[in-house]
Amino acid sequence: MSRSRIVIVGAGFAGYQTARTLSRKLRGAAEIVLVNPNDYFLYLPLLPEVSAGLLEARRVSVSLAGTLPKVRLVLGEVHGVDLDGRAVTYTDPEGREKRLDYDRLVLTVGSVNKLLPIPGVAEHAVGFRGMPEALYLRDHISRQIALAANAEDAEECRARTTFVVVGAGYTGTEVAAHGKMFTDSLARQHARSSGGMRADAKPRWMLLDIADRVLPGLDEKLGRTADQVLRKRGVEVRMGTSVKEATQDGVLLNTGEFVPTRSLIWCVGVRPDPLVDQLGLPTEKGRLLVDEYLNVPGHPEVFACGDAAAVPDLTDPGHYTAMTAQHAHRQGKTAANNIAASYGVGTRRPYRHSDLGFVVDLGGLQAAANPFGVRLSGLPASLVTRGYHLAAMPGNRIRVVTDWLLDAVLRRQAVQLGVLDAWSVPLDTASPETARLAGGAARNR
Repeated sequence: MSRSRIVIVGAGFAGYQTARTLSRKLRGAAEIVLVNPNDYFLYLPLLPEVSAGLLEARRVSVSLAGTLPKVRLVLGEVHGVDLDGRAVTYTDPEGREKRLDYDRLVLTVGSVNKLLPIPGVAEHAVGFRGMPEALYLRDHISRQIALAANAEDAEECRARTTFVVVGAGYTGTEVAAHGKMFTDSLARQHARSSGGMRADAKPRWMLLDIADRVLPGLDEKLGRTADQVLRKRGVEVRMGTSVKEATQDGVLLNTGEFVPTRSLIWCVGVRPDPLVDQLGLPTEKGRLLVDEYLNVPGHPEVFACGDAAAVPDLTDPGHYTAMTAQHAHRQGKTAANNIAASYGVGTRRPYRHSDLGFVVDLGGLQAAANPFGVRLSGLPASLVTRGYHLAAMPGNRIRVVTDWLLDAVLRRQAVQLGVLDAWSVPLDTASPETARLAGGAARNR
């Protein structure tokens, strides 16, 4: 008889930790299958450093086959779940549809870009949810500075050196902080070249958010620290401000001001993967409802965690845990323990976790952190932040440290790899039609 099969959908923080913990606990008692479009786990918190040319892409991409030796990796995009037949259907990288039966199912499909009904945004903005966006943005930023260095028209030069980030949350704040340092470095390199750089070509970064402060979902003092660092670095921080319309030539703000730019970076948040809606199960704001054991009600063989699941917050009754990597990582471990318990290994336990604090990397020696409630800034926060990332990464630690050390003593590399076109990184990754339209518009920019 064949072994029982556990299928995990998605290799983000929750899925990776589920697979890793199960492989250690079950010791071959069940077949563990991980279905994911890519063969790597992406360490998202360091993605802004990839877009800023500080880290190479492979540094934040941890091999699934190399770090999960007892887990069978299946490359594919799951697009359907047959709950009654206990099977998932997926499309492999070559477009072939396949079916995979399961005895236990773990849904950790994560999230996609959160869209707002703002004209032109889907066509002209780039998101920041994966490696393709980070690599494209790195090339795009380098290209805009290079084109600005040779622009004869002052208006074109200013538009190409203006970068607008929408969303002052965790991701947007880090993207703006690292991006400003990156473009300043690029501008200095072009200024030293024979062609020089226009006097009015100083890179301009704007960080917009409709909220009243930076990092609105985190500790107020963390937000204040980040705000001060950004402003001192030259980033224009505009709270209570957002985009009313995006065009090929720039963005119209809700204040009535039009900002000429070729770079609109969308970091307003995330929403659960659309696969959740297709299940026909109860949801909470798009997230699949589960109990405190991460079980889907009515389906004891199905578990869900991470961004796609609405997990009861036992430390704050009546609410659900936030969509953060910290929760996803620990929920994955809890799901694995409870699945193992269903095989007679250990006992199941509810998910209960209080935030241990947050770290925000602001580039250079600047950061903001509050580990265990202790508020830090500057160098101490930077050391804590980098230490936290190294501890949380499941691999590539030495390579990451090497890149950090090289950046401290060498000039940052800023070559354009040209591996991705704009049409390959649509903002609406959940809609093929929007992706097609966005690609067409981007190709014409």
